[in-house]
Amino acid sequence: MSQARTAGASRDAPAAAGAANAAGTAENSRDEDASRSATPPAAESWFGALGVPPESVWGHEGSGDASPDDANLHGRWFDNDQGPADSRFVSREARRIVAAEDSAVRRILRVYIAARAALGVALVGWLVATGILGERFNMQALAICGAYALWTALYWMVPRWRPSLSQRFGARAWLATIGADLLAFSALHLLDPFSGMNFVALLVLPVLMAGVLTSRVKALATVSGVSMMLLFSAWRAQAAGASVAAVMSQAGLTGIGFFVIVMLAGELAQRLAREERAARGSLELARQQARLNRLVIEEMVDGVMVVDRRGRVRVANPAALKLLAESGDMPQAPFSLSAERGWLSLATAVDAAFDGGNWPDAGREIMIWLPDGSPRKLQVRARFTRGAAAYNAAAEELCVLFAEDLRSVQDRSRTERLVAMGRMSAGIAHEIRNPLAAVAQANALLEEDATEPGQKRLLAIVADNVARLKRIVDDVLEVAAGASGNSSTINAAAEVAMICSDWARVNNLALGSGSRVRVLLGREPMGVLFDAEHLRRVLVNLLDNALRHATPDAGAVIVMLEVAEGDRVRLSVASDSEPIARDVEPYLFEPFYSTRSRGAGLGLYICRELCVRHGGRIEYERRPEGERHRNAFHVAMRRVEIGHDMRAVS
Repeated sequence: MSQARTAGASRDAPAAAGAANAAGTAENSRDEDASRSATPPAAESWFGALGVPPESVWGHEGSGDASPDDANLHGRWFDNDQGPADSRFVSREARRIVAAEDSAVRRILRVYIAARAALGVALVGWLVATGILGERFNMQALAICGAYALWTALYWMVPRWRPSLSQRFGARAWLATIGADLLAFSALHLLDPFSGMNFVALLVLPVLMAGVLTSRVKALATVSGVSMMLLFSAWRAQAAGASVAAVMSQAGLTGIGFFVIVMLAGELAQRLAREERAARGSLELARQQARLNRLVIEEMVDGVMVVDRRGRVRVANPAALKLLAESGDMPQAPFSLSAERGWLSLATAVDAAFDGGNWPDAGREIMIWLPDGSPRKLQVRARFTRGAAAYNAAAEELCVLFAEDLRSVQDRSRTERLVAMGRMSAGIAHEIRNPLAAVAQANALLEEDATEPGQKRLLAIVADNVARLKRIVDDVLEVAAGASGNSSTINAAAEVAMICSDWARVNNLALGSGSRVRVLLGREPMGVLFDAEHLRRVLVNLLDNALRHATPDAGAVIVMLEVAEGDRVRLSVASDSEPIARDVEPYLFEPFYSTRSRGAGLGLYICRELCVRHGGRIEYERRPEGERHRNAFHVAMRRVEIGHDMRAVS
C-alpha cells in the first residue's frame, strides 16, 4: 500500500505545480494545464493557487487514509517538533499547516458558510428586537432578512447544497454564497439607506471572500458591482435632498476601501496558498527521504540504534535487534537498554559517553550477554546529535550507535588480509617461476657431468627442492584471484577408484583387505559436477595428510564415496590419527598456516578453493571418542544423472 501511495505522490507532483490553471478549465484537463505552466496567471483563482489535487484541497472530512508510513514519519522524525526550525525537509510551521486535516482555504470557506448562517439569524433577531423596543418595523427588511437567514441556514446544514468538494469554486457556488450575500445586503442598503443599521459594513464579508475564493477578474468585477451600487445609492440620496459632495465622497471612499480589501485579501490568500503548497511539497520530499532512509537502514548489515539520554532505544534496525537477542526473543523499539541485565555494559558505556562526550572514532569493544546467557562481543561506534542545539535550544540530544559482531569484524579483516596476501603471492610466484626453471635446467646439466657419489647426492637434494618449490608456485597460481573452474560431468566412483590406485602405486601401497588404506565405493556410477584433475588434487592432498598422521595398522585410512542427502555426493577420507587440536581447527583451511616446519600451509586451502569453484564444499569432522577414525574430511559435490555407459569402477 505504501508503494502505491509513493507512486501516487510522484504522479501528483507535476499536477500540484500548476493546479491553479483549473479555475478556467474542466476537471479532466488539469494535468495538461499543469504541464504548460507552474505559475498562476493573472486571472486565475487564488483558491486554485494551492496547487494540490482537488481531493487534497477539499478532501474528505476526517479522512482516515493515512498510511502507516505517514504515521511512522510523524512519530519518528518530527515528533514533538524536535529538530531545528529550518529543517532541510520541512519547517515547524509547515508541519503545523500540513498536519491539519483540511487546507487553509477549505477551513476559511467552512467558517464563511457558518458565519453567514449566524449573521442571517442575527439580522432577523435585530429586526425583531427593534420592533419590540418600539422602533419603526420594516416588513420588507424583515422579509429579506428572513429569506437570507433561511437560505444560509439550509445551505449550512444540508451538505449536498454546498459546493462539490471534488470541484473548483465555480459559478454555482459563487451565486449561492457571495452572490446571495451581495443581493441581500445591497437590497437592505437600498431599501433604507438612512436607517440606524449600516448595511454597507456587511458588504465587507462577500467582498473579502470574493478576494479569497475567486479569480482576480471575478473579484474585481464583484467589487466594481458593489461600488456601482454604492454610487447608485448615493445618487438616490442626492435626489432626495442630501448633499452631493458628502454622499458621493462617502460612496467613492467606501468603494476604494473595498478595492483595497479585495486586493489585500487576494494577495494574502495567494501567499497562504504558496506557503501551503510549499509545505506539502516539502512534506512529500521528507516522506520520500524517510522511506529511503528506512529501506537503507533496514537492509544494512551493521546494527543501527538511536538512543536518547535515558538509555531508551527509539529506533533499531533488524540487524541491531539480532545482535541484542536471538531471533525468537528480539525486542521491539522503543525499549530500554537497562531492561536486560546482559545489556547493562552497553547502557553504561552510552550513558558515560553522553556525560563525557567522548567515544573513540575506531569504536569500542563491549561485551553483552544474550538472554540465553551466552556472551557476545560487539564493536560499537557512536555519533551524537549535539549540533541540533545550535538551531533549537529545545532539541533533544540523541546518540546513533553502529554495532557489529566482533567476530564478523575480525573475519572481514582476515578476509581482506587473505585477499591482499593472495594477490601478492600470485605476483611473487610469477616472478619465481622463471629463475626456478633456470635453476632446474642448470642442475640437470650438472647431473650429466657428476661422477662422484657426493656430488650426485647434493644435486639430488637440489632437484628435490626445486620440484617442491615448483609445486608451491603451481599451487599459488592455481588459486590466484580470477581463476575459474570448468565443471564437467564425471563418474565420481570411477575417478576416485583410479586416483586411489595411482596414488597407492606411487606410495608403494597395496590396496586390499590388509592395506593401510581401504577404499569403499559403490558399484553404480555416481555422476558429479567437478573437474577430474581438480578432484585428483583434492583427494591426493587428503590422502597424503591422512597417511602421514595415521597409524601403521591395516585400515588406518578409509576412503568412502556415498550419496548424501539432497543432491549431493559425499567423498570422505578418515584416519585413526589423533584428533586435530581444537585451537588449530579454525585455521585448517587458511592459507600459509601449517603445523609442519616444511609445510607451505596451502594444501587444505587449495582443496577448499577448488571445491568452492565447482559448487562443492569441504568440511572437517571431529568424531566422538570411542570411534577408531576420529579425524574425517568430507567433500560434498553436486550430483547429476549420468548414463550407465560411462566408465565404471575397475
